Amino acid sequence: MANKTKLYLLTGFLGSGKTTFLTNVLNDLEDRKVGVIMNEFGKVGIDGTIIKKDDMELIEINRGSIFCSCLQLSFVSALMEMADRNMEYVFVESSGLADPSNIGEFLGAVEVAKGDVYEYSGAICIVDGVNFLEQIENIETVERQLKFCHLAIVSKTDLIEKENLNKIINRIREINDKTEIQTAVNGRLEYKFLEKDLMKNDWTSTEETTNTPENKPKTLTLTYEGEITKEKLTQFIDIVKMDSYRIKGFFKLEDGWNQVDVVGRKIDYKVTDKVEPSSRLVIISKIGPQIIKPIFSAWEEIIGKEMKLR
Repeated sequence: MANKTKLYLLTGFLGSGKTTFLTNVLNDLEDRKVGVIMNEFGKVGIDGTIIKKDDMELIEINRGSIFCSCLQLSFVSALMEMADRNMEYVFVESSGLADPSNIGEFLGAVEVAKGDVYEYSGAICIVDGVNFLEQIENIETVERQLKFCHLAIVSKTDLIEKENLNKIINRIREINDKTEIQTAVNGRLEYKFLEKDLMKNDWTSTEETTNTPENKPKTLTLTYEGEITKEKLTQFIDIVKMDSYRIKGFFKLEDGWNQVDVVGRKIDYKVTDKVEPSSRLVIISKIGPQIIKPIFSAWEEIIGKEMKLR
């Protein structure tokens, strides 16, 4: 019988550093057959563009959470398609708003259809060291992701005090007292988890997910033809970010194409050699469709040129 594919689930709230972590893992596995199933809430995938490599198989599933009934067939189909490609490893990067508590249902469906093709090797949760203590008080998804993980990785530890790191670790232990905990700087750590049996103390059972079509957050894509200054884009984002869980995308600015990443109050720009057909931002709203009017108002006030929002 052929060796089974090792399947890892990657979770973590919006902006925690999942894609950075996954990019580093893929670099370390560049001589291996690796597949990625990338899940984003927006209609347009941004992260798939960032991680694309010549030797990697990628399937993107957008417009919601793969754990919601609205996308369950797409997720099972993607898992079966990857099984046919005979990968050594498959990483599923779920949306930052995903509640993975029903992962067992999907693995069970694949096993019925394809046989015992996957070795589920654990859920890895990336914890945002900067924003976690605030998030855990307000967002149920953050707790659900931790409850169902087998390895918790606290990211951005270079940006926080040791006292805060200790508070984060203690809070993780309150939610999940069995998971292994590691820390990472810039998404980097010793990738020993690939050699470990994270499932040896598998303590979780499948539960019903909290992701439903009814509570799916409103996601909008802003596209713009042309170039603006970083100063003006920052002014626009500063207005919109308070009502957004996350803003990310690619924009043409005065210094060329930039990858734009907004988490909480922090706006990051990174010059990139990727050239896109047009500038675009994916905005995940905290306040539903009510965010549309402030987006248009802020854009008109600061930029004053035509853009499209869908």
